[in-house]
Amino acid sequence: MKNDNKIRVGISMGDLNGIGCEIIIKTFEDPRMLDFCTPVVFGSNKVISYYAKALNVQLPFHGVEQAEKAVDGKFNVVNVWRDQPRISPGEETTEGGKYALKSLKAAVFALKHESIDVLVTAPISKQNIQSEEFKFPGHTDYLEQELGGNALMFMVSDEIRVGLLTDHVPVKEVSSHITEERIRKKVTTINDSLQTDFNIRRPRIAVLGINPHTGDNGVIGTEDDEVMRPTIQALNDEGIMVFGPYAADSFFGSGNHKKFDAVVAAYHDQGLIPFKTLAFGKGVNFTAGLNRVRTSPDHGTAFEIAGQGKADHSSFEEALFMAIDIYRNRSENEELRANQLKKQSMKL
Repeated sequence: MKNDNKIRVGISMGDLNGIGCEIIIKTFEDPRMLDFCTPVVFGSNKVISYYAKALNVQLPFHGVEQAEKAVDGKFNVVNVWRDQPRISPGEETTEGGKYALKSLKAAVFALKHESIDVLVTAPISKQNIQSEEFKFPGHTDYLEQELGGNALMFMVSDEIRVGLLTDHVPVKEVSSHITEERIRKKVTTINDSLQTDFNIRRPRIAVLGINPHTGDNGVIGTEDDEVMRPTIQALNDEGIMVFGPYAADSFFGSGNHKKFDAVVAAYHDQGLIPFKTLAFGKGVNFTAGLNRVRTSPDHGTAFEIAGQGKADHSSFEEALFMAIDIYRNRSENEELRANQLKKQSMKL
């Protein structure tokens, strides 16, 4: 960590025709944000100027050629491209996806090479970003390829944390993806993240069942009895405090989620519908399991309101602060481990 504690936050622009630039500009319209971090946006001065003018926002920015040249106390923009792409707010275009990928690639490169400390990504369109260079259902899988580790979509707010066993998988394929190995990997990743990234020493984790009523003793499917329960029991025997499977339909409505530090859902909508109902606008998508910190807001490109000045930047701001908190927690834990190793070596 830098001596002055000013964390360098890399920001990818997302789809140029979505609300990404708007929520970035609205966040840093408040100059006090520069007291918490040094922002480094990967895109171009021209795009920032276009949206600042459209929003009638006075946002002084500092154009740089490389992230290493970013200046503390400034809103830094790395000029990834020189040309002027066509900006059509609200339209899902091939060009919008092309430049979203340029921004993301540059930001991830900087993250890998420690030119930035953390990455906050604005929303992309999963459809128009597809290309020979990007054949992924979203940020999570791309980041796992580029950074390594066991990437996991972890939706987090002050009130609730939800991880997924499967994320962007068709519902008809969910059960075939849920194996003992996957459950072990995902639960272990969440347990490690809760300890290292959120400073929870003995996390309690709940797992939701695959089938309605967790299969009703095999009447509505056997996966919960044959795969879920034995794996959860084995993990418990190994010292991880994981419980379930629980019937998903009543779990959140009853407030049962408040008894746990995290909930593991079997598939995308099973976890994200209750999460976004309870935490929308305050939630953050955190990619756990990587050796670098990446967060994003809990919403998409919102083409339907892009360019109208209606976008709420609250979730993006939460994502930025959470990235900073997680980075500091990891740094503190690394320092504690280093001190412990030093003490042990001195005893020897």
